Amino acid sequence: MIQVRAAEARDIPLILRLVRELAEFEREPDAVVATEDMLSDALFGAEPAAEAVIAEHDGEAVGFALFFQNFSTWTGRPGMYLEDLYVTPAARGLGVGTEILRHLARIAVERGYGRFEWAVLDWNEPAIAFYRSMGAVGMDEWRIQRVSGEALERLAGG
Repeated sequence: MIQVRAAEARDIPLILRLVRELAEFEREPDAVVATEDMLSDALFGAEPAAEAVIAEHDGEAVGFALFFQNFSTWTGRPGMYLEDLYVTPAARGLGVGTEILRHLARIAVERGYGRFEWAVLDWNEPAIAFYRSMGAVGMDEWRIQRVSGEALERLAGG
């Protein structure tokens, strides 16, 4: 049986382990600089920046999702942005990803959000096919832009 529940502070080590597994899967194993303290503050601090859910199969943690609220000026409503969704290799094909997405969709509907969106790597064909099967539509005309690190400092005038 698959159960999806809100993450708790005790889940921080698990979440960081799963984030690292995700980074390995996405071919960026050295890119994770987050620490348990950073995740704890981001998820459970005075001003949480994000939320997370844990997926369990027969009582064992097999996946997670981390998401946060964004806003659309076009709809005039908040939305949900899914930053990470990860299911352990052994649990793939059991319906864990489906249950996570359904759980998050229910949260979005309950909160009155106008959108639920995320990005997927262009080479991850199994994930793309899965998302399409769930009703997601590719926004191929849009390109994500990012400024970070030294470039962010320069842009800020530093």
